[in-house]
Amino acid sequence: MMVMSFRCGAIAAVLTVLALAFLPNAVAFAQDKNVNPTEPITKGQRVFTCGHSFHVWVPGIVADLAKQAKIPDHAQLGVSSIGGSRVIQHWDIAEEKNKAKEALKTGKVDVLTLSPIFLPDPGLENFTKLAVEHNKDIRILVQPIWLRWDIYEPTTKRPEKVDHNAITGEELRKRHAVYFKEMDEHIQNLNKQQGKTVLYIVPAPQAVISLREKVIAGQAPGLKAQEDLFTDPLGHGKPPLMALVGYCNYAVMYRRSPVGLPVPGILKQAKLGDDEEKLNHLLQRLAWDAVTHHPLSGVGAESKP
Repeated sequence: MMVMSFRCGAIAAVLTVLALAFLPNAVAFAQDKNVNPTEPITKGQRVFTCGHSFHVWVPGIVADLAKQAKIPDHAQLGVSSIGGSRVIQHWDIAEEKNKAKEALKTGKVDVLTLSPIFLPDPGLENFTKLAVEHNKDIRILVQPIWLRWDIYEPTTKRPEKVDHNAITGEELRKRHAVYFKEMDEHIQNLNKQQGKTVLYIVPAPQAVISLREKVIAGQAPGLKAQEDLFTDPLGHGKPPLMALVGYCNYAVMYRRSPVGLPVPGILKQAKLGDDEEKLNHLLQRLAWDAVTHHPLSGVGAESKP
């Protein structure tokens, strides 16, 4: 009897070891009671936005998309807009005038969106600490920029003339590489400081590069040249680019595919005629592809529309 008991115990121990070997995340799953990060969000989010001219128009587009997707109770609680700003500039606004801090301290902000230009930018860390202090479940969406003047400014002198049409997709990716790496590493470090994932990347510039490659290849309906995406050499966006960036933010915020949504109001401003629907579908696919392939977006390809 003792021998049989010992054997049963040994077998049970071996089975336990094998189970843990084949299910390395079993313990983590058991301890983590949070919602699956790739599960679509169905409840309307309460959002505050801090940004510059590459980002402050996003709230209106996302609100339009949320309405089209029939997501109830989406609410934009406020916007802090400063042209050409670093995140720290929004943090440094006088306390009595700082609407972002005021909103975060209520604990009622579900999503804070920020758009840093270059690092270092202590504003990201400052806002993260304040946001989590008042709402442990808050998400902070960080939208990096597509490079202004198509250059990485910290290491490259601003050109006297910018020709958006002259650059290739390969060169764009090369010029953005250092910036993307620095931003990803910074976001990962901030999350480590919090001991959990609070900040997520909105890969809008990656999607913009993909769109420019489609334009170069003649595969973007209604767009003949890369300059059709920009209003100036700096890189301010025209409606097609703005719609794409809006889709990226929507996809990360709600963890939903934008594919299949009606043409948003911003894209209708481009007056593309018969190409409108076709370009809209392309923008949706490019946005979803960028979001599902970025490891810090919080969204996986298995997410449902």
